[in-house]
Amino acid sequence: MMNPKVLFVLALLLNLVANSFQKPNPKTPKSTLSRAHVELVSYGLPSGLLPATTVLGYAVNRTTGEFTVKLGGACKITLPPDNYVATYSDTISGKIVQGKIAELDGIRVRAFFKWWSITGIRSSGDDIVFEVGMVTAKYPSKNFDDSPACEGQHSSS
Repeated sequence: MMNPKVLFVLALLLNLVANSFQKPNPKTPKSTLSRAHVELVSYGLPSGLLPATTVLGYAVNRTTGEFTVKLGGACKITLPPDNYVATYSDTISGKIVQGKIAELDGIRVRAFFKWWSITGIRSSGDDIVFEVGMVTAKYPSKNFDDSPACEGQHSSS
């Protein structure tokens, strides 16, 4: 029979080893967000509007609000809650002010068997409003608290 102290130490070690092999949290930890993700939040928009992918560069003109985000590559994601497929070009640009992005270029969504460019995004209370030309769609902001993972390369033609 083993000493109870030895059994306790063995159980503790096995528990530590087992915990080290658990899967990581699938949500993007705030500590790993890029500067561009953090910048979105500073403008009153959720960080999940950008996918969880490598951001190679980000620039914003504080006077005009013009910005560009250079991603590590184009990607496809599924937008909650209606599971629309969206594609992000490797470069996204537009004009950002508190609570709003206008003149957006580089994000497209597939709806009604066609690809549509998202031309603007704005915060409206607890909701995010996506603009596709004159048409808008409103969703709860909380759906975009976490950055979605890219599902792969795309072709949006």
